[in-house]
Amino acid sequence: MHLFYQDQLPEIKFLDQAESKHCIKVMRRQVGDEINIIDGKGTFYKAKITNANPKKCEFEVTETTKEAKPSFHRHLAIAPTKNMDRMEWLIEKATEMGIDEISFFQSFHSERKIIKIDRLEKKVISALKQSLKAKKPILNEIVPFNKVLDSTSAEIKLIAYVDFENKVHMRNELSEEQNTLILIGPEGDFTPEEVDMAAGKGFEKVSLGNSRLRTETAALAAVHLMNLAME
Repeated sequence: MHLFYQDQLPEIKFLDQAESKHCIKVMRRQVGDEINIIDGKGTFYKAKITNANPKKCEFEVTETTKEAKPSFHRHLAIAPTKNMDRMEWLIEKATEMGIDEISFFQSFHSERKIIKIDRLEKKVISALKQSLKAKKPILNEIVPFNKVLDSTSAEIKLIAYVDFENKVHMRNELSEEQNTLILIGPEGDFTPEEVDMAAGKGFEKVSLGNSRLRTETAALAAVHLMNLAME
């Protein structure tokens, strides 16, 4: 099944120019053909093309289906790497796996201070369509580390830190009934002072295993663990 994207459904019943061109020119859809559309808010739409214009493909909705909601909110907060290709890869994979929210922060060892959310949004939409999902994760602009600590209402608050003496594994701290925020630090990791600051805000220091992971690998491992907690 191929999905198209229109985030202003049900008010607007046509695809934007890029989606229209792909639908009509590439997929060779015609008037009367059925297409599947997502709105990024959790709804799948079945529709029939009424005007096969490659610049403005119009349609009428014939059926709607709501995507099943997860039992808790999965929130990943990360210090972005200097290499944005690695962050884009992470955003795509986390979206495919079903993350609900992604935040970016600056910490002491951060390598990057600027994030282009618009570019990442395009990666998210592509990953949504690829993985047949209808709900787009929330992407938040980069903020200072302390602001992330202060802005969450999650019941489970975790900070991943490279400490091989810490036997508290993230998988044992998760619950399918409670919202979770996991903090993933930069390549140089969090400073001890930042870990203490997080602890003062109710965050628990957790391990992701016996290997020292790169930032994006650690983040994806954390997303996977949150998904497993729902099964």
